[in-house]
Amino acid sequence: MKDARQRNGEVEASEKKEAEAEAAHENGRVSDVVLGLDGGATSTVCVCMPLLPFSDHDLADPPPVLARAVAGCSNHNSVGETASKNTLEQVMAETLCKSGSTWSAVRAVCLGVSGVNHPRDQERILKWLRDIFPSHVKLYVHNDALAALASGTMGKLHGCVLIAGTGCISYGFSKDGREARAAGAGPLLGDWGSGYGIAAQALSAVVKAHDGRGQQTMLTDTILKALGLSSPDELIGWTYADPSWARIAALVPEVVSCAEAGDQIANKILVEAVQELAVCVKAVARRLCLCGEGLITGMLWCIYMQFNL
Repeated sequence: MKDARQRNGEVEASEKKEAEAEAAHENGRVSDVVLGLDGGATSTVCVCMPLLPFSDHDLADPPPVLARAVAGCSNHNSVGETASKNTLEQVMAETLCKSGSTWSAVRAVCLGVSGVNHPRDQERILKWLRDIFPSHVKLYVHNDALAALASGTMGKLHGCVLIAGTGCISYGFSKDGREARAAGAGPLLGDWGSGYGIAAQALSAVVKAHDGRGQQTMLTDTILKALGLSSPDELIGWTYADPSWARIAALVPEVVSCAEAGDQIANKILVEAVQELAVCVKAVARRLCLCGEGLITGMLWCIYMQFNL
């Protein structure tokens, strides 16, 4: 009985919220806006834009952005559902506040979020949003790789995109609408071309050098100094105290600096990461028949050169 009263109360609150939003809109007290979010394993960016009619011919360049806010990780696989949900709500609230808009002014929300790998992931996040917004607000939830591809093709989903940050994923669409992806399943399931993968390999190299299983490396002194630790033994406690992906991936600049200084172990870690990213791109391109072998090779060479190795 209590549950039924609670559900009825939630329905009434939702209907009241929707009625208030419609009344405010009809009375001209608020201007319609849309929210766009790019959520990853390190940070989440939200922008607020006015809802304007446009076509390919009159789209403003750059488009009018009313406000922008940044928050932490919103990948639920990395920080958990509660933290992810709170981050999304926090960054939207901050963006609306900066823009001078209100929740009732929102007409559409589009999320490109890492960790959306299955329809169940989409449904989970849509439910979070539906608890915030009334039913007339249009909601879209996709993997952040799809948003990245669309941003480079003006919304035409054809081609292949590679994201290599805290995590990594390659995602593509063929002309006939077929889609394919490689990686993007998180560090425990093989995303070794990612920032987390690079840093985790570096930490492993330090531990192996310390206990005699591996070669000595500049990574030991460099990483210990960066973390304020005195011994590789302390890395165990540091790592497991908070194994969040972004915290581990933040060590990538130390790996790059060691590679640039000529450390063979650090260089090998980066080269293998580039090779892993290359495999991701090739897997998607071949499955979708996007291009010939020569074009794939050229694309992978560009990826390799970005690391300045």
